[in-house]
Amino acid sequence: MKFIVKLFPEITIKSRPVRRRFIQRLQSNLQILLKRIHPKVTVSGFWDKIEVVVPESASMLEVDAVVETMKMTPGIAHFLEVAEYPLGSFHDVFEKTLPVYRDRIEGKTFKVRVKRTGDHDFTSVDMERYVGGGLLQHAQPLRVDVRKPEVFVDLEIKNEKLFIVEKQHKGLGGYPLGSQEPVLSLISGGFDSVVSSYMTMRRGAKTHFLFFNLGGKAHEVGVKQVALQLWQGLGASARVKFVTVPFEEVVGDILQNVHHSHMGVVLKRQMMRAAERVADEMKIDAIVTGESIAQVSSQTIPNLNVIDRATDKLVVRPLITVDKPEIVELTKRLGCFDIVKMIPEYCGVISDRPTTRAKLSRVLEEESQLDEEVLDRAISQCKVIKIDDIAKNLDIESDIEALSKVSENQVVVDIRAPLEVERKPLNMPGCDVQVIPFYELESKVATLDNSKEYLLYCDKGVMSSLHAQSLQEKGYLNIKVYRPLV
Repeated sequence: MKFIVKLFPEITIKSRPVRRRFIQRLQSNLQILLKRIHPKVTVSGFWDKIEVVVPESASMLEVDAVVETMKMTPGIAHFLEVAEYPLGSFHDVFEKTLPVYRDRIEGKTFKVRVKRTGDHDFTSVDMERYVGGGLLQHAQPLRVDVRKPEVFVDLEIKNEKLFIVEKQHKGLGGYPLGSQEPVLSLISGGFDSVVSSYMTMRRGAKTHFLFFNLGGKAHEVGVKQVALQLWQGLGASARVKFVTVPFEEVVGDILQNVHHSHMGVVLKRQMMRAAERVADEMKIDAIVTGESIAQVSSQTIPNLNVIDRATDKLVVRPLITVDKPEIVELTKRLGCFDIVKMIPEYCGVISDRPTTRAKLSRVLEEESQLDEEVLDRAISQCKVIKIDDIAKNLDIESDIEALSKVSENQVVVDIRAPLEVERKPLNMPGCDVQVIPFYELESKVATLDNSKEYLLYCDKGVMSSLHAQSLQEKGYLNIKVYRPLV
């Protein structure tokens, strides 16, 4: 099966060297991602497109995975699913086109488009007229409309090969990941920080994650999970880092020494200072946040102005004018909504009558009461891991077992998302298997039979390990992990 990938339009208006660099980057990203699905997938770059060929040996599950991966790869405007044939006569082309488009053009206006490369003794218009005439006679369209057709019948000819476009898939747009400079995104696990991270990834910036832990280990587990989901869906062609800074002591310092009206602004400024020092270590010039004007009290324009004075780094706010419903809807499209809604909001400090018009002089006066060593200590205790190593660095307790065999009193719980379960069901004859999506585990675990052991399962063992750790910490010691032998 063959796919023709069309570039995001902004790429095509770049200078020749920049355009070539972007195409090479997109080709490289696709090679990395698609060869993980099937090692014999080939990706070829051209001036105006990229061609992806999936070998005949690939299963339908693998083909579907290729399609879903390309839908979420930045830099692609859309891609065409095409069937390839030797170029024959006009009538042969018509006969191959008819079964593909007969149902699609029934009762609708249509237009045949032929894109031709190479030397031929006919023009594209000649073929368009012949195939269009045949479709008028043998299908049941409304009519040909060359200006605003409801359906385009797309054919491509490259030398002596014919390509019939069977389906078009919408891409993500944006620039290829890694084509822009890296950024450090402050991620809390909430809707805003997830979407702002997505937007910089879509724009081509290699996006690293910085998490300020205000809510303990369970909070960290949840945020790592959503960051991993976001990276696997959008950015798995780039190696990025997840940085955790313990911030409970910093919050305590603020609660004890800052007037309640300025706690929120001071907390954000302390985060900016910490983020700047982490970014310096990583040689990153920009910090990304999920703030939107006036969404909460600390996000007024005067307050944001004072917050930004705490750092010399560029502060990027992709959501600055985006409404909350749009942000929430984006998390649904990204497949992160069900995870994010289960992560509690940890605001750190609750201000009584918080200021909406902070003055830098007053903020500096409040900050003079803080202990500088507290922030220094928090930064010195930060932990940096590669995001794809999250599952290996969870410090999972030794009593959380990963079993490869299932005994009589054990139940396997498939925690994958419903679409994954549908595509690749877990067939285990003779075993009790329950399907509980990961985002329903917290609410349903209390209803499980305490006399049995439950083995959580997911494809790569990451989600199952995360949730097993979290549930054991809450007292559910009958939760383990099922990891079949490969």
